[in-house]
Order: sequence, then structure tokens, then C-alpha cells
Amino acid sequence: MPNYDRLSALDSSFLYLETENAYTHVASTQIFDSGPLQAADGGIDFEAIKAAHASILHRIPRYRQILQWVPLTAQPIWVDDPHFDLDFHLRHTSLPHPGDERQLKRLSARIMQQHVDRKRPLWETWVVEGLEGDRFAMISKVHHCMIDGVSGVDIMQLLMNPSPDAEISAPLPFIPRPAPSGAELLRDTFVRQVTMPFEAIRDFAKFAEEATDVRQEIETRLRAVAGTLGATMNAADESPINGPIGPHRRFDWVETSISDIKQIRKALGGSLNDVVLTAVTGAFRRFLADRGLHLDEIEFRVMTPVSVRSDSERGALGNRVSAWILPLPISEADPRAQLAKITEETAELKESKQAMGADVLLRAAEWTPSTVMSLGARNLSSLSPFNTVVTNVPGPQQPMYLLGSQLLGVYPHVPLVEGIGLGIALMSYNGTMHWGINADRDLVPDLHQFVLDLEASIDELRELAL
Repeated sequence: MPNYDRLSALDSSFLYLETENAYTHVASTQIFDSGPLQAADGGIDFEAIKAAHASILHRIPRYRQILQWVPLTAQPIWVDDPHFDLDFHLRHTSLPHPGDERQLKRLSARIMQQHVDRKRPLWETWVVEGLEGDRFAMISKVHHCMIDGVSGVDIMQLLMNPSPDAEISAPLPFIPRPAPSGAELLRDTFVRQVTMPFEAIRDFAKFAEEATDVRQEIETRLRAVAGTLGATMNAADESPINGPIGPHRRFDWVETSISDIKQIRKALGGSLNDVVLTAVTGAFRRFLADRGLHLDEIEFRVMTPVSVRSDSERGALGNRVSAWILPLPISEADPRAQLAKITEETAELKESKQAMGADVLLRAAEWTPSTVMSLGARNLSSLSPFNTVVTNVPGPQQPMYLLGSQLLGVYPHVPLVEGIGLGIALMSYNGTMHWGINADRDLVPDLHQFVLDLEASIDELRELAL
């Protein structure tokens, strides 16, 4: 029977936000010890890695599906790719031997700045050999309309194993299901539009049944929506990292011990995420001051995604995220005062349920025609209600192995939307916080200076916690 899956409003928005210079795939650079994957000639056993990917494809259906569009409405849907070929998605390359991490960062930036091919399933993985120290890397990118950070970690853990002795299972045969015809899609769309009001009534009845106080819950959600709209409808102040972005990127990374972050939190207060945002505040304070910015004259805002994925949704693809937007106290010189202000801001955001407001708006967007959604996404992008993005995703806290080769580090990559020239993604893994910093090549030509400023900010917090 013909089969398809409809993209949610949030998943679709990442397609609409994409422009010629702003891609919206999420990515990471993973570094491994060569271990048993090292071939006799000193290279990497690419065919074994390919077999490992083939063995899990049946557990990631989106990896063998392509986009199709409903006639007239332009609503995106997923259908099985009848011509799926793994060779288009797994690539093999090498650094000039002996390759160092500086070369790997440059290669990562070049691979990440290239759009994924929308005529094929929206993912790629590059296996990179030639890294010094008997190591190799995998650079993976997946379009944001397929996954968020949490589901990306779930996919990583499907490919890898906490045991170095795990074996590859035989791949299951792939029998693509036929795609529906245009007439069938239009019919289903018409039925969906007609039944939407009844579904809304049913959802409200379920909400009323589960709510302790219906009136209070409605008032809370309305306040949350109002707060979210207020935060997103005001353009952020100008700064040197904000402006029209080009097609090229720079990528760099930093590592921090999770135990150090916990020690800072214990000594100075706040949550782990508050400490992360304080370190970012100190870095931007140094970086922007060196650029000649008057720090007390602007409000510098950060957008930080908040997962609303329930335990029952773990392992599912797609996006289940909301967002906070808050000012970073870059005009404050004392890191303790910075942390105190950020802790106060995040407490107020939790109280105001801004993340709930964004989630309510996204649910309402399911009713919105695709053309209107596309215009809304583009307008929001041009408005730029924040100056930068900081996203923090928890990863596995034990060593992970790919066919016996240990994963040493994973450096995440957050895409840049129009007007945002620098973004930060973090992933915790095996006791270490890995920071990936992505920047527009022209807006931020001195990205490494920002990395040095971030390290200095972390060191300052660490010394205060002693």
C-alpha cells in the first residue's frame, strides 16, 4: 500500500529556514582511536564501517526516505526512496599524513558548509583517515528536519556500543513502499483539514481530563505564549557577530571536564547549564570588548533550545524542542555576578514557562498552511530576536566503541541561521564536555580568539571555585 509520513510544523520549519548561505543540518566531528579498524596499510577499514551502517538502517527509517511535496499545498512529506544507495551517503577521505586537528577542523568546516542533496535522504557521513596519533574521524551531518540533538545522540548509540566486542549483524532487506499519487495526497489533505476541528476538541477534552485546574492551566499557557511572543518579536541589538552570513564557515572546539563544571556549580551556585552560560558570557565579554563594542549599551541575547521530549518519545526521530531566549550579562565584570543574574533569569523562565509557550505555538502551527509557515519562518529569521545560539545535549557517560575502536571525543556543530554569525553546541561524553563553535568565515575571521576567550572564562570560573 502507498505509505508516507507528514512532517510536523517544527520539522518543516527547518526546511523553510534554509537559504543559499544558511544550511540547517546538524552535524558533529567524532574522533576515534584506530584500534582494530586500522588496516594493514595504515588506513581505516572503510568497508567494515559501511557494513556497520548498513546493519542499523532498518532502525532509522528516515535514513532511507526522501522528501516529496503535496500538490497545491506544498506540504512536505517523507516517502521511501526506491533508489537508495548507501554509497551516496558514506564517503571516504583522508588528511595529508600526518594530519593534525587543525586540518581536521578545516575539513569539518568545508564539509559542513555544503548543503545536503534534497533529492536523496538528507544525511551524509565522511570517514576521515590520516589523523595523527593512530586516530581517525567521522564527520556526520543530518538535516535538522529529521532529528534534534537528543535523537541525534540516540542514532549515535545505535551505531556504537558500550562494549568493544560487539559484532555486526546482517542487514535486513529493504523493500521500499510505494509513494502515494498526487490525487491520494490531496484527498488525505482535504480529509485532514476537515477533521482537524474534531481532533482539536478531542485534544482539549483530554487536556481538561488530565488538568487539575483547567482555568489555571489555560491562563498559564496564555501567559507563556504572551511571554514567548514578546521575546521573539523584538529584534536583537546589533553586534559584530550579527549580520548577513556568507556560504563559508570556520569550526573550532574546546574540551572541559564535567567534574570541573560540577565543582563550579557546587561552589558558586546555579545549574550546570547556568555555569555553561556564564562561561559563554565571559567569553563574549572579552571578545566583543576587543572588537570595540560598548558593552553597557546593548542587550546581548542567547537562544538556548529546551528539550520537551518525554521518556516515551526517546528513540523517535523528528524534533521535540522548545526554546528560551535570555540576555547574557556581558556588561558585568564579576563572574559571580554574571552567574547570579543568569540563575535569576533561568529561574524566571522556568516560572514563566516560556518553553511551554513556544511548544503551544508550534502545536498551533500544525493548523497553519505550508505557504504561511514558510513566510513566517523567513520573517522570524530576518527579525533575528537573538544574537547567538548555545545548545547543550547530554551524551553517554561511558566509553563507546565502533567495531572495537573507542570514541575519544565528539564535537557537535549547530547550524547558523540568517543574521547569526556564531553558534555554540555542547555535548557531554564520558566525563568530558565537548564544545563545538561554528562561525561565519567572514563575520568572525578571528574565531580562534573567541576560543581562547572561552578557555580564559572557564579558567576564571574554575579558579573562583577552588
